[in-house]
Amino acid sequence: MEDSVQVRCTRCKNVFRDRAKRLQNGYSRQCPSCEIVLFFDEDSHDSNIKRAMRTARRARKELRESEGISARKAAAVPRQYGGRSAANARGTDEADDD
Repeated sequence: MEDSVQVRCTRCKNVFRDRAKRLQNGYSRQCPSCEIVLFFDEDSHDSNIKRAMRTARRARKELRESEGISARKAAAVPRQYGGRSAANARGTDEADDD
């Protein structure tokens, strides 16, 4: 799953990418080409910002769902421990209590 979102600059119209986790209300970023500061807000009048915020929201939702599915799969698989058990590691300490 792609965790980055395309953002189109309002001034120079160039497209750059930013992480979906960052694109939330109150986030600001400078355009890499024209260096104008873009403010990301759900209620923005700019359609480019609105589109980026919608896409980021969808991407975050899909990432959460995919993490939930992988976590459920990992919980369903029984764990196998091949190392030394705690009782064997402390076995000599119990004999020294005399």
